[in-house]
Amino acid sequence: MTHVYRTTAASAALLAAVFGLAGCGDSDAGSMPGMSHGSPSTPASAAAAFNNADVAFATQMIPHHQQAVTMADLALRKATTAEVQNLATAIKAAQAPEIRQLSGWLTAWGKPVPTPNEHSGHTMTGMMSPQEMDDLNRATGSMFDRMWVEMMIKHHQGAVAMAKTEQTSGKDAASVALAKKIQTAQTTEIATMQRLLGRLPAA
Repeated sequence: MTHVYRTTAASAALLAAVFGLAGCGDSDAGSMPGMSHGSPSTPASAAAAFNNADVAFATQMIPHHQQAVTMADLALRKATTAEVQNLATAIKAAQAPEIRQLSGWLTAWGKPVPTPNEHSGHTMTGMMSPQEMDDLNRATGSMFDRMWVEMMIKHHQGAVAMAKTEQTSGKDAASVALAKKIQTAQTTEIATMQRLLGRLPAA
């Protein structure tokens, strides 16, 4: 009987240890850098390792993307060529969800999310000045199309530069992955727009 009791007690202790370790594993997994963040507002994002470069990337890319979406909306209303309208549609479809993703990360990290007008006069890399945006808004016809493409090339080049910095200096795996995605997508779009410029009428 004593032998059976000792065996049972040992088994119970082993099971308790196993379940205790399993519980610890579940709580630690969410804080491991490089784990999938899923929804941008999930606890995993808050627990993941991040640094100042990640925060700067998200904080700067949000208004940068917001201006691109504003420019895309202008093109959808005013562009005279299908190619420009198609580009505007693709840019808005890609960048609007990324704004929500970046905003979710900042919130999860306990950092402020920039408001749409917070950086309206900012000279951030590639962003248009208020005067340039006014000029674009007043342009019409083929002049608008050419001006829009030229400005969006500059805008994309700024985003690519920011994305490269994040890949070099960032720590959060999901942020670095998004930066790589932005660099790849916008480098391709820059090449497309440069070819398109050759087919548009001169201003």
